[in-house]
Amino acid sequence: MPEITVGTFLQEKSEDLKLELITGVEGLPRLIKVSEINRPGLAFTGYMEHFPAERIQIIGLSEYSYLSSLAPEILTETLERILSYPSLPCVILAREFDPLPEMLRLHQKFKIPLLRTGMKPSPLAGELIFYLEDKMAASTSLHGVLVSVYGLGVLLIGNAGIGKSECAMELVKRGHMLVADDVVEVRQRSGGILIGQGEEIVRHHMEVRGLGIIDVRSLFGIGFILDQSKIELVIRLEDWDANREYERVGLEEHYTNILDVKVPEVILPVRPGRNLAVLVEIASLNQRLKNRGHYTAQQLNQRLIQIMSQR
Repeated sequence: MPEITVGTFLQEKSEDLKLELITGVEGLPRLIKVSEINRPGLAFTGYMEHFPAERIQIIGLSEYSYLSSLAPEILTETLERILSYPSLPCVILAREFDPLPEMLRLHQKFKIPLLRTGMKPSPLAGELIFYLEDKMAASTSLHGVLVSVYGLGVLLIGNAGIGKSECAMELVKRGHMLVADDVVEVRQRSGGILIGQGEEIVRHHMEVRGLGIIDVRSLFGIGFILDQSKIELVIRLEDWDANREYERVGLEEHYTNILDVKVPEVILPVRPGRNLAVLVEIASLNQRLKNRGHYTAQQLNQRLIQIMSQR
């Protein structure tokens, strides 16, 4: 699993989460290896069974009040029990609590960053988990075009020159939104959700043969672009093969694997006279129906079987 340093985390999220580094600057190279967080209240009382030291530790009102009530020697023993773990990345004080003097001394001793924020623990934990899951998610890059069609994230793939960008351009003209062209960066979030986005430097641009680079945002406006989208349907464009049997009824469901996640796939053969943009729209609407449990081909097949069985 990917990992990040506490220094990188602080650099990227200090403004959003109103984080400040109190002490422990020597520990900024420490690694954050998991996306979960922990509130160490139970560990402060002495129960260390299954203590998740590799997680970011958040000290809220109950933990801070408990530590403040301890005698000096007990406080030192309690904090050392936690801070002595080599895998501990950092500790965050919520609600803008002032660090106890013994906290400052021991964080400096063990070289563990002590951060502070004005946020409450629950919203802070939610923001941290969302950020860390995104940073540590499995990822890959795919050659294709990602568009949002009727709110459904559709990844167009196929050989170079098959017409992916031209199809996406027609979809944008018809009111849909471009997410990424040519290279789609894909991350897997928890629950098997795939999120796609474009490379930062070429985001919202398209390459169209004969025209060159097109700035979709400048041409069509902010309402025709998205920074990222789920990938909920893959449409593979391929040259028409007269010797191949293509899907004509739709009874069989086809899937492709992206980062070990099964994604519905539709194969659209390309030949002159076929309006690919319209076909992509219909495929997207049909997939939305399937997501809601409505399978047109199967329902029609069942009705036909019932009619034939009554004869």
